[in-house]
Amino acid sequence: MWELHSDLPREGPGNDAATERVVSMLPRRRYARILDAGCGPGMQTICLARCLDGDITAVDTHQPFLDELGRRTRAEHFEHRVQALDAPMESLPFDDSNFDLIWSEGAIYCIGFERGLKLWRRFLTPEGIVVVSELTWLRAGVPEEARRFWKQNYPGMSDIDGNVRRVFSAGYKPLATYVLPSDAWWTDYYDPLERRIDLLDERYRGDDDALAELRAARKEIELFRRFHDSYGYVFFAMERV
Repeated sequence: MWELHSDLPREGPGNDAATERVVSMLPRRRYARILDAGCGPGMQTICLARCLDGDITAVDTHQPFLDELGRRTRAEHFEHRVQALDAPMESLPFDDSNFDLIWSEGAIYCIGFERGLKLWRRFLTPEGIVVVSELTWLRAGVPEEARRFWKQNYPGMSDIDGNVRRVFSAGYKPLATYVLPSDAWWTDYYDPLERRIDLLDERYRGDDDALAELRAARKEIELFRRFHDSYGYVFFAMERV
């Protein structure tokens, strides 16, 4: 699993243009303290550092991702503003009312959308902002093959209206939603991942367990290629109330 995903530009769909677009949709204020929860190798962390002038704490539990973020931080000369921390998203080691903005791209699913929002609420300053991207159904009448795949792999998946209801239930006021364009799944994520699968197919020829993992990853990519109009990542921006 780690060999399949290590050294990729991103650990999930997205790109700098999408991150910048969502930042531009936020209330105009200074975000002095920012948390990037589930930062992975940190492409969006660096983008946030370019867009905003606050200090950023980026957390993940996989040290190679944090090491890569450190390299990117030094290359961009943001080491005085970006701190990488090994910490789990479900038990963050921070005081209450510590952050003006909590950001999480393609990671909150690890602990559950509504559960994560409820857990993180106490870390926000009054009227603090949370932005997360969440795998979401985009239309009614989803093809059965896509619905069956994601019911098995992410049974908590909902549509936009369902996730907005969860936002209210978790104690927030929705501010904006933004559907990640389908092309943002490819350049920095699925394209390099597909090339990695091709490479590992050769390396692990004869290893049934490894090949099963690679087939599953390839199936996910092919599913999105065919049904990208049925589901995708949606950014949800919300304010603590």
